[in-house]
Amino acid sequence: MRLSFLFTSIILLNVSVLTAQKKSISLEDIWKNNTFRTERLQALHPMANGKEYAVQNFDRNARVGTVDIFSYESGQKVRTAVSTTAINGLDYFISYEFGPKEEQVLLSTKLQSIYRRSSLGEYYVYNTLSRKLTKVADELIQEPTFSPDGKKIAYGRDNNLFILDIDKGVTAQITTNGEKNTIINGITDWVYEEEFAFVRAFDWSADSKHLAYIMFDETKVPEFSMDRYGKELYQTQDVFKYPKAGEANAEVSVRVFDVDKKQLSILDFATKDAYYVPRIKWTKDKDVLSVQTLNRHQNVLKLYAFDKTNQKVTTLLEERDAAYVDVTDNLTFLEDNSFIWTSEKDGWNHIYHHNADGSVSAQVTSGNWEVTAYYGYDQNTDRILYQSSENGSINRGVYAIELHGGAKQSLADTKGTNSADFSADFSYFINSFSDVETPWQFALHSAEKGKKVRTIKDNKALRGVYDDFTISEKEFFDLEVNGVSLNAYMIKPANFDASKEYPLFMHQYSGPGSQQVKNSWSASNDFWFQMLAQEGYIVVAVDPRGTGLKGRDFKKITQKELGKYEVQDQIAAAQELGKRSYIDADRIGIWGWSYGGFMASSCLFQGADTFKMAIAVAPVTSWRFYDTIYTERYMQTPQENPTGYDQNSPLSHVSKLEGDFMLIHGSADDNVHVQNTTRLVEALVQANKQFSYFNYPDKNHGIFGGNTRYHLYTMMTNFIKEKL
Repeated sequence: MRLSFLFTSIILLNVSVLTAQKKSISLEDIWKNNTFRTERLQALHPMANGKEYAVQNFDRNARVGTVDIFSYESGQKVRTAVSTTAINGLDYFISYEFGPKEEQVLLSTKLQSIYRRSSLGEYYVYNTLSRKLTKVADELIQEPTFSPDGKKIAYGRDNNLFILDIDKGVTAQITTNGEKNTIINGITDWVYEEEFAFVRAFDWSADSKHLAYIMFDETKVPEFSMDRYGKELYQTQDVFKYPKAGEANAEVSVRVFDVDKKQLSILDFATKDAYYVPRIKWTKDKDVLSVQTLNRHQNVLKLYAFDKTNQKVTTLLEERDAAYVDVTDNLTFLEDNSFIWTSEKDGWNHIYHHNADGSVSAQVTSGNWEVTAYYGYDQNTDRILYQSSENGSINRGVYAIELHGGAKQSLADTKGTNSADFSADFSYFINSFSDVETPWQFALHSAEKGKKVRTIKDNKALRGVYDDFTISEKEFFDLEVNGVSLNAYMIKPANFDASKEYPLFMHQYSGPGSQQVKNSWSASNDFWFQMLAQEGYIVVAVDPRGTGLKGRDFKKITQKELGKYEVQDQIAAAQELGKRSYIDADRIGIWGWSYGGFMASSCLFQGADTFKMAIAVAPVTSWRFYDTIYTERYMQTPQENPTGYDQNSPLSHVSKLEGDFMLIHGSADDNVHVQNTTRLVEALVQANKQFSYFNYPDKNHGIFGGNTRYHLYTMMTNFIKEKL
């Protein structure tokens, strides 16, 4: 017995010594030194020949930017398509895009961010054969796009559309009515960009002879103004159209411009269901344009075909849902003009093949799991390539299945997160893989059966750095509350002692269709959570009802009641976790950003007997203040659903605040306006509730730039240490 005890003591001593030798994660490591930066493949582009791919590289020492071409099979660099050393008049470029024949490359410089997805930039066309450099426009422009024949580029500038004839060097202005805060041609307005997730609202026909575009008439949309304080004596002001819930949206129309004849056709959708036009796309038929429309409630989506030869509009498909229908980019037209579509109509998101007339040919995938990404259709093997959660809702795998739904194959389904970039001919794919313990790995696989060919990048150096630090295991588990099973994970201190009690810090986002609990490599916030675990906190994330990857009914239960079931689940989760012997039920805190900030506020107010503290960053405080498309998708309008808006708003529950509350916002947040926070501040003041508030001048929804993130996380960390 004595020998056994001595041996055990030596082991424990060695473990303690090893732990002591490990480094502790600091805020400087996360937000200043980029200690945990992951290597990735930058701007990967599969070349048309199916044998090669391009990536963007930058030699920091030589200050040279390149687009390099690599062989899929060997992994060796075959050639350099673009190098700033070989281009007179261009010292650098930020991004690249190959033209249809891949002899031309569109290069961007001087990019200036507008909103989340949009930017202005200076663009050049570089001919890799002649080495000729052509400037697209003297002004900063938006969304330059090659015509399919590679001879022209269409782009937006000052709310109008232009077409450059590359060889002739001649630019034609095809719209003239564009005006700031009034008319936009071919570029989305703020709310379409943010909520329908696209900026370029124009598309070339297959024969390059027609340009279809959406025109936005913002005349009736209310304006929002936002001060910019800057460094001058007087502030400036941004004024832009922002339709809040229940207010007027831009009136949209779809137009088709004949490039040769200079003629314009305006499509007529004489139906109440055509309130939004979230997508336009030419079919394989050069004369047929597809148009997707939504009604204002977004629960009726229609897919139309417009034949420009006879101006006839045909309805191909109609999707209806008691809650809402999601808009995706998965629509793919095949050579016979049949098409691939994804839908939740059987209760889970799956792939369908429709005939050219819109009738269903086959439901391609099925099961109690979700298709999470559609990669494409390989006509040579008659297979669809996709990503799904069929290996568990916190995991992602890559699969192939025949168009009629048979012969399904797993191509990459190691537990964790797999995603794929396929070669142009679908013979290869580069699989990106990570899990909670494995930094991102990039490997070439054969698409026939998924066999790994070689490793491209493995982030071994990062793994070595990671292993030098004290890291706790991220433990996944199911949490049973309110009659449902929720995905959750827990991070305990590395020296966890089950006989002790620890404070609990919960983080969440909780928004519709989102997912925080997933088996993938850490992002910056994960390292912050690891740091908090080092400081003696148990960190937990729970995905409540309303989040994604568990089917349509689980996700859409929050319809017309945002903030009801999610708050119930987070409070119940905290109470259930508080029953565990090693968690101090009197020291439970919660944190979130954006939707998560809305939730953190609501949980603290409504769960005063459960939560000791909360931090809310850039929170929505009333859905009345947020935009039409997002809010009405889940809540309908305030006029139709006033109780849904008000009963679940943090503003309605400030009188219940008992714990410690920190409120943070950026003054130049164009997304969740600081109005949300100022209204909450006033409500708290009038309820005589004490709280902490910090405003970041001129910072947007991301609250970043310079020292900002380091300052933010230092402040939040100090608040947690003081209050929890």
